[in-house]
Amino acid sequence: MAASSSAEFPVIRGDALDFYLAQGYYRMQQDLFTCQFVPFDGRLYTAHWLRLDLARVAWGPEQRRLLRRNARFAATIRPFRLTDEYEELYARYRAAITFDAAPTIEAVLLGGAAHNVFNTQIIELRDEGKLIAAGVLDYGERTFAGILNFYDPAYHKHSLGKYLLLLKTDYGRRLHFDYYYPGYLVHDYPKFDYKLFACAAATEVFDSISGQWLPYSREAVQANSAELFAEWLPEDLQGLNE
Repeated sequence: MAASSSAEFPVIRGDALDFYLAQGYYRMQQDLFTCQFVPFDGRLYTAHWLRLDLARVAWGPEQRRLLRRNARFAATIRPFRLTDEYEELYARYRAAITFDAAPTIEAVLLGGAAHNVFNTQIIELRDEGKLIAAGVLDYGERTFAGILNFYDPAYHKHSLGKYLLLLKTDYGRRLHFDYYYPGYLVHDYPKFDYKLFACAAATEVFDSISGQWLPYSREAVQANSAELFAEWLPEDLQGLNE
């Protein structure tokens, strides 16, 4: 478990990562990919990439309440290095969730690679020294992507997944970054809607047909979803969206 970012090996340039994130691409192991359709339970849904305009973020009552509730936990950010402690926490997290997830952190981030080509950091959240949550993020030059959050299910009432979204958002603001890319949500499949929690009013959604980022709204997502199904879905997959 020695894989880590290092100046001795090539790392994707920050401005290059900024560019690809802005085109609706995202990290998968040691590659960048994009998609417009995702399958769940035998049905196809549309995927819609998100980003937060960090200069426009403002906390609401829910966010401020969660920040106060969890303020006693110690948060530290450091360069990512895969450890047994992270894998053990991820295993407990994966055993408690109700959706599919990769078996290990190594499978999520590295996929067998010995070297990480991304500039990756990790936020550790500890309760009196005990690791209770962690959030992985990749740095660009002016933007960053949130790749993975995992937490101890014993702390479920603390909403640590959402709390890590807030910590990442706040960290990006303090670095004066432009955007935070948390991944995608799925139209008509609400399990991904938590990615809007930090600040829906500052969230933008990528229209993959026009190549433009638009202010987030359910109406914009619905319209883009209908257009994707009408124009981009291959004929042999027609009917799987019903």
